[in-house]
Amino acid sequence: MAQREPVAMPQADTIKASLVEGIRLREAMLEHLCEIESAGDLWIETLKRGGKILFAGNGGSAADAQHLATELVGRFERNNGFPALALTVDSSCLTAVANDFGFDQIFSQQVLALAQPGDLLVGLTTSGNSPNILEAFKAARQKKVKTLALTGETGGECLKAADLCIRVPSRRTCRIQEIHISLGHIWCEMVEKALPSPLNHQEKVCG
Repeated sequence: MAQREPVAMPQADTIKASLVEGIRLREAMLEHLCEIESAGDLWIETLKRGGKILFAGNGGSAADAQHLATELVGRFERNNGFPALALTVDSSCLTAVANDFGFDQIFSQQVLALAQPGDLLVGLTTSGNSPNILEAFKAARQKKVKTLALTGETGGECLKAADLCIRVPSRRTCRIQEIHISLGHIWCEMVEKALPSPLNHQEKVCG
């Protein structure tokens, strides 16, 4: 007897539930407008004073760190050229430090080497407890660098370790990361409205 092919079930309920959950989370973030504005002001003041913004995260949050650094260095909605750096991209440095000092030190070693007083370190960790982010915040304090943590619902150890911690009221990694990127885009928009581009050349129009 021929085996029946499995019947594909409609996925509309899954899609709708995901979209509704995302909408509700964004609405919940309206309760944190003051903190979100303070974080955006921290980005603006850092860049206005000539500092740079460093980003760090693991896994999907590493991709988010690179995404946000790129928006500042390259283009969000205009040609920017703001100094920003993702500490997740140098595979030789990451593997050397992990091998020689331990994985917990992969970001802190870079902070100690690259950060200057007046810079800002943004750490993305959905749990709020990533050891390498916490170590990076410790190193930032040594270097007199301000710190901003983006976390999930509890904030974890980042509540104590960071100067400012923005918590997304969810325990689902995927939803937390979606809001982290939304917040990053808001702060990029705030920066573009508040500061002129450091680049003097004319903006090239994409088409």
